[in-house]
Amino acid sequence: MNTRALISTASALVADGKGLLAMDESTGTCNRRFADAGIPQTEETRRAYRDLLVSTPGLNEYISGAILYDETLRQSRIDGTSFVRTLTDANIVPGIKVDLGAKELAACPGEKVSEGLDGLRVRLKAYADMGARFAKWRAVIGIGNALPTRTCIEVNAHALARYAALCQEAGLLPIVEPEVLMDGAHTLARCREVTEEMLHQVFDELHRQRVVLEGMILKPNMILPGLACITQESVNEVADATVRTLLRVVPASVPGIAFLSGGGNPANSHRHASTPCMRASIPR
Repeated sequence: MNTRALISTASALVADGKGLLAMDESTGTCNRRFADAGIPQTEETRRAYRDLLVSTPGLNEYISGAILYDETLRQSRIDGTSFVRTLTDANIVPGIKVDLGAKELAACPGEKVSEGLDGLRVRLKAYADMGARFAKWRAVIGIGNALPTRTCIEVNAHALARYAALCQEAGLLPIVEPEVLMDGAHTLARCREVTEEMLHQVFDELHRQRVVLEGMILKPNMILPGLACITQESVNEVADATVRTLLRVVPASVPGIAFLSGGGNPANSHRHASTPCMRASIPR
């Protein structure tokens, strides 16, 4: 493991004023979106769409890293220049989504666990050889009646930590994404409770599996009420709850936090992340 290289990648990804571009839609997801827009669902149209993204003028002024999909990592621009080379030449760090999606968790109705650990060591080496410098794994935690269970929290945290350890072994910086979903009518306080419990478990597992915290990035949800909750707190209240939660449970050695919108309104997500208390506290 090259710890210095991991730390350097982390620093580049959390550069001030920049964010990560998630262009890691699976083939199925991309095709569904194309179908809705009346676009042919072919490998070439997917390539052309991604070409448009990576070649956007001035992209590197706002984007520090791009999360790619397996197909995308292997594709090239019309002139034959690989997408990885195009991003690297623009000082944008290329990365790769490596989980294989959330599947039903056995014996836990209504809950899911992300799969993809089988063969991951081999896949990570191949991705690193193709030029990827970081990876992403997403776990999803739903809130409902008596949910989440301890089983769901523990198996997802364990999988995230195993993934992170394998990434660092392969020289890739892991982005650890434990997402507490916005679906439901739960309150902001309930989201805070579940998120805190999940993050405690994640960092306990990361410690057990000897993951170097300085060589990873956390990608959590914000502390938000469920979409169907009657009470929707203000932007400042959301930001305050989010920062307080993260300061309680995230070790100071973690170099940065990249928030996800989690299905929220893009404008509100930007306002939440741009409040003074959020900008002052993250990254640290």
